[in-house]
Amino acid sequence: MERNPVGWFEIYVQDIARARRFYEAVFQCKLQRLGTPASMQDAGMELWAFPAQPERRGAGGALVKMPGAPSGGLGTLVYFSCADCAVEAARVAPAGGRIERPKMAIGDYGHIALAVDTEGNTIGLHSMQ
Repeated sequence: MERNPVGWFEIYVQDIARARRFYEAVFQCKLQRLGTPASMQDAGMELWAFPAQPERRGAGGALVKMPGAPSGGLGTLVYFSCADCAVEAARVAPAGGRIERPKMAIGDYGHIALAVDTEGNTIGLHSMQ
């Protein structure tokens, strides 16, 4: 493979405004609405992207509201990279989510914390410190 295996991610949500508030509060960033074709808008689809730059490592992604696409569950777990995952984990409850597993060491691979967002999605937070 010439590039990292993950090129994009989507987190499905039911209440896009509530989900945006949660992610913007936890990660201290502003999500940007992605333009969608009229047919997709007419179908009730809406996408809000996380800040990303193509020349940087990692994958970009978005919150997606799409009829028929349920949120919640553990089918896929997205890990967000952090300097210290305890910082973002501390923002989860005030933003309306909950911590499933507080920061814990994973040996040579750093530390992780697991959180549940306002839509029932479990997300991972990863840091080397």
